[in-house]
Amino acid sequence: MSEIICDNLQIIGRRIREAEQRYQRSENSVKLLAVSKTKPLEDIEEAMACGQVAFGENYAQEMAEKAQQESVKAAEWHYIGPMQSNKTKWVAEYATWVHSVDRLKIAKRLHEQRTVDQSPLQVCLQVNISKESSKSGLLPDQVLPLMEEMSTLEHLCIRGLMAIPAVTKDFQAQRMAFAQVRELYESLNAQGFALDTLSMGMTNDMEAAIAEGATMVRIGTAIFGARLAI
Repeated sequence: MSEIICDNLQIIGRRIREAEQRYQRSENSVKLLAVSKTKPLEDIEEAMACGQVAFGENYAQEMAEKAQQESVKAAEWHYIGPMQSNKTKWVAEYATWVHSVDRLKIAKRLHEQRTVDQSPLQVCLQVNISKESSKSGLLPDQVLPLMEEMSTLEHLCIRGLMAIPAVTKDFQAQRMAFAQVRELYESLNAQGFALDTLSMGMTNDMEAAIAEGATMVRIGTAIFGARLAI
C-alpha cells in the first residue's frame, strides 16, 4: 500500500490542529471531510486504513456505487455536490450527510425517500455567500424561510450551513467571506435554531475558515492529489 495518502492525511491533520491553536479554537473542534469524488475505491480504502472515516462525494451515482462496496461499508458518506431531483434517491439512501440543500423541492424528496428504518439525514443548507451566478446555493436572506419550511420534515435534521466563497488568495478577503457565513449562522441560532455545523474551507482557504468558526473542512486535492476527469 502506498503511504502517500496517509502522509497527506497527517499533514492536513497538523494544519487543522495548528489552526485551531492559532485562532483559539477548541482542540479537535474541526472535523476533516476527505473529498473523494472521482477517486478510485483503493484510495478510499487506504485513507480508511489510516483512520479517515468521513468522505465527500459530488456525484450521487458514484457515491451510491462506492457505498455499496463491502470494503468501505464503515465509511460515513457526505454528499456535497449540486442536487438534481432525479438523483435524490441515491443521496437519501446512501448518504449520512448532505451539505448542498438549497430548495424545498429537494428537501421534500430527500425526506420522502429516506426510509423509516434509517436515522434522519443530517443536512446543511448551501449559502451562495459571494452571490456568484455560477454557483448553487441560497442567498443569505433566503436561508431562514427555507429552514422554517423544512422544520416539519422529520426525516431531515438541519445541522448548519455550507459555503464555497469566491476564490481569492487574499487571506483577509477569505476571512471576510467566511465571517459572513458565521454571522448568518449565529443569527439563525439566536432565532431558535440549534445549529452546530459550519461546513466551509477547502485546501487553499481552510485556515481562514477555521479562524472564522468552521467545524468541518472539505479537503480533496491535498489528500488525494489532482481531481481525475470523468
